[in-house]
Parts: sequence; C-alpha cells; structure tokens
Amino acid sequence: MARVLIVGCGCRGCSLARALREDGHAVRGTTRAAGGLAQIEAAGAEAVVADPDRLGTVMAQLAGVAVVCWLMGSAAGPTASELHGPRLETLLERVVDTPVRGVVYEAAGTVEGRLLAEGAAAVRAAAGRWRVPAEVVEADPADHSAWLEATRAAVGRLL
Repeated sequence: MARVLIVGCGCRGCSLARALREDGHAVRGTTRAAGGLAQIEAAGAEAVVADPDRLGTVMAQLAGVAVVCWLMGSAAGPTASELHGPRLETLLERVVDTPVRGVVYEAAGTVEGRLLAEGAAAVRAAAGRWRVPAEVVEADPADHSAWLEATRAAVGRLL
C-alpha cells in the first residue's frame, strides 16, 4: 500500500481518492479551505488544508507520500498561470529531496491550453533533469470516466 497526495481534491479528486482507496492505497487530499474537508473525508481520504499558492502548506503534507497528483487543470482564479508555471516548477524541484517517487500532472481542463501545455512541458523536463518519474494525464475531465481511468492508471504506473 502506498500513500497518494491529491493536491486539488475537489469533485474529481474525491472520485480519484475513492478509486485509489479501492486499489488499497492510503490517500491524503488537499483543500484550500476548511469547508472542503468533509467532502474529502467522505471519499475515504485523509483531509488537510493546504493551498497550492502557498507551497509550504503543500510540502508539509509530503510525509509518507509516494505519489503527488497535481490536479489543477480546472483551477480557476488569477493564479492559474502560477499553478502551472512557477509554483509547479518549485514543487517539482523540491520533491527531489523527499520520499515522493512520482508526480501525476493533470494537463487538461478549463485552464487555458497554453498554460496546461507549459505545465506538461515543465513536468517532463523535471522528470528528465531530476529523474523523478512523472505521468502527464491529457484525458478530458469532461469525460469523467475516461479521465478517472487515465489518472488512476497513471498513479498505478508510478507505483
């Protein structure tokens, strides 16, 4: 059994958490606000408040984590470019010095396509540079079944 951290554990993240729990994994899911904790717990995951705009709060959640899922493909707001650029790149650089064995990046969603492509490129570059295994999921989250299957399989390949 491995522990998976889902950063951005909203509706899709909770669905992934349930699937990963069925696969026998421990799951920790993040939400930016305490109001989201109950939904994550109902999915069978350990719920924590951690804001991807404040990476220190995310880094504090990496204890015992084997795979990080960065589910920001539909993250709305003015910091979307940061979440798929500098914040993501910093996370990837810092993960090198942790027990994390892999990163799953959601490269589809409602965020501008250019930003998702740049994020995917950053993940692939980091995987090559620091030898951190990575998976880029390009399945459209609008097709929930296909997205869930692709993301679940990506986690499985990293484990």
